[in-house]
Amino acid sequence: MKIIDRYLLRQFLWNFVVCFLSMTGLVVVFDAFTNLEAFLATAGSPADLLKLMGSHYGFQGLLFFDQSAGLLALVATMFTVSWIQRHNEMTALMSAGISRLRVVAPVIAAAIVINLFAAANRELVVPRYRAELTRKPNDLVGDVGQKLAPLPDYETDILLRGKATYAADQRIEQPEFLLPGSLGGHLLVAENAFYLPPEAERPGGYLLDEVKKPEGLVAEPSLRLEGRPVIVTPPDAPGWLKPNQCFVVSGVSFEQLTGGDSWQKLSSTAELVAGLRNRSLDFGAGVRVTIHSRFVQPLLDTTLVFLGLPLVLRREQRNVFVAIGMAALLVAGFMLVVMAMRYLGTISSISPSLAAWAPLMIFVPLAVGMSDAMRQ
Repeated sequence: MKIIDRYLLRQFLWNFVVCFLSMTGLVVVFDAFTNLEAFLATAGSPADLLKLMGSHYGFQGLLFFDQSAGLLALVATMFTVSWIQRHNEMTALMSAGISRLRVVAPVIAAAIVINLFAAANRELVVPRYRAELTRKPNDLVGDVGQKLAPLPDYETDILLRGKATYAADQRIEQPEFLLPGSLGGHLLVAENAFYLPPEAERPGGYLLDEVKKPEGLVAEPSLRLEGRPVIVTPPDAPGWLKPNQCFVVSGVSFEQLTGGDSWQKLSSTAELVAGLRNRSLDFGAGVRVTIHSRFVQPLLDTTLVFLGLPLVLRREQRNVFVAIGMAALLVAGFMLVVMAMRYLGTISSISPSLAAWAPLMIFVPLAVGMSDAMRQ
């Protein structure tokens, strides 16, 4: 690696880190002041407050990196190139017979690596900390009840609902599960319901404790749907069910029940594909658009870099802030097209695959056409 390459890489990384920390700091300061009372109510002492806020915003930093990496890579690239042009370093290198493309090659490579890191963060890191990322400042330990929006299990037609949910122990307070007519049409009421993941031969579902309604259900045989047990009662499972308990088989996990759109946004592509195959869930076209978009996003972020570079190189722009202004306009137009296409895919006006790939089809030829300034 040549000296000029190392110089440009250091400059790019410095710009990227400064931009990331600056934007993250602004978001953290604004959000912290907005939710300060919630943090104080949760923390027991000033030391606990700092620890709690540090943990919360540390996890949120992962999400912010996922959302902003492509934009910050473009900004850092344009800052770096504008900087060397402002100090006539580009002119000196070109006078030595080095093309613009060769000069900015390490910056382009660094931007691509950042975009790949963002994709890895999106697929491997963010899903691992999904529970921490979805918690609000007033429920950082998961012991504050959250309102539960009713959600049907489409495989069994059981409507899952209750008073509140508690993330710490994956509990539903005062569950009221409405059973379909094929299972008697009863309202299944209990004191609490705990989610149990699949284990050995037992499927996943909800363990209802202190069953109140319907009376006598816990003494009857299990309720079956198409020959398989859906409401398991103590007479059929004496080894792990107490006399006042029953078990509702469901393919809807606690995170899927309580996460809503957040679960979909923070899940990996593999989890979204598994969700599409889950008969208990009914993901629409929006999730299919998201799955295709996961594959396209690194390519879109890289295309954005190739759209932004010629704006600086062609004009020999020496003013860094003018370069950032041009980048802002570019990003605005770019994002409008991407959002419009994905919206059309979500409402099924176009196919999910076309919604995800259409922006690439539009902007790649444009980037190729603008690349003459880079090859000189």
